[in-house]
Amino acid sequence: MKKKNQASAVNRYLLLGLSIFCIIMMLLSSFSDKASGPFKALANVTVIPLQQGINYVGGWLGDMTDNFETMQQLRSENEKLQEQVDSLMTENNYLQEERYELERLQELYQLDSNYAEYEKTAAHVIGSDSGNWFNTFTIDKGSRDGIEVDMNVMAGSGLVGIVVEVGPTWAKVRSIIDDSSNVSGMVLSTSDRCIVSGDLALMSDGQIRFEQMENNENEVAVGDQIVTSYISDKYLQGILIGYVSEVTVDSNNLTRSGYITPAVDFKNIQEVLVITTTKAELTGENESE
Repeated sequence: MKKKNQASAVNRYLLLGLSIFCIIMMLLSSFSDKASGPFKALANVTVIPLQQGINYVGGWLGDMTDNFETMQQLRSENEKLQEQVDSLMTENNYLQEERYELERLQELYQLDSNYAEYEKTAAHVIGSDSGNWFNTFTIDKGSRDGIEVDMNVMAGSGLVGIVVEVGPTWAKVRSIIDDSSNVSGMVLSTSDRCIVSGDLALMSDGQIRFEQMENNENEVAVGDQIVTSYISDKYLQGILIGYVSEVTVDSNNLTRSGYITPAVDFKNIQEVLVITTTKAELTGENESE
């Protein structure tokens, strides 16, 4: 208890001493301009530097306060700008998506116009087998929508494949690039027939293979169109398969073979057109290939 009282007394003395010192400094400051001799010298040595220090500290604190307020204001403005940027980016992505969808729909419309003689229905791709290519995939139309097995499927600028399985609200499509696919094709300019065979290994180069084309006097050149042949039982006649990218004479000198650049981007199929008439219905036959 005694020590506590002693400490309190010391604190009081210190406070009293500091108060007296401050009063003296204030008085010296007031009379510094009028005083002369030792008092003026003492004021110059003590009061003026003290005032300068206090002014400097006050100015520094003021600058810090202004800087803090400015920083808070800038941070608030930056947050608002970031919100605007995020909103504009979202809007831009939405507009880009709409533009791409419009381009795809325009492409489907053009495809529909090119094959106006066939009745069709549009469908969206809702699933595909694992891998980079749409060699087999599922669409969102089925038997309830009139979809049947062996109906031809188109996208891009031409033939995608054929319906191989149907459910009430879905259908499975096997594309012409699938390893198990074989399509009877024909050179549009010469009517030379060939077999277009699917090969996923070739798709890394963006090509599919054709073979068994007769080696005759008809000239088949790079860029010629290959379409579905009239002798196919499943594929309707005249649907574009792709363009000749290479043609060579086989070693037997009787046939030619080569490669085709497909008319469809088999990496990016989102919408398709299904021709709602099968070849068997069109010809009155019920046989399958």
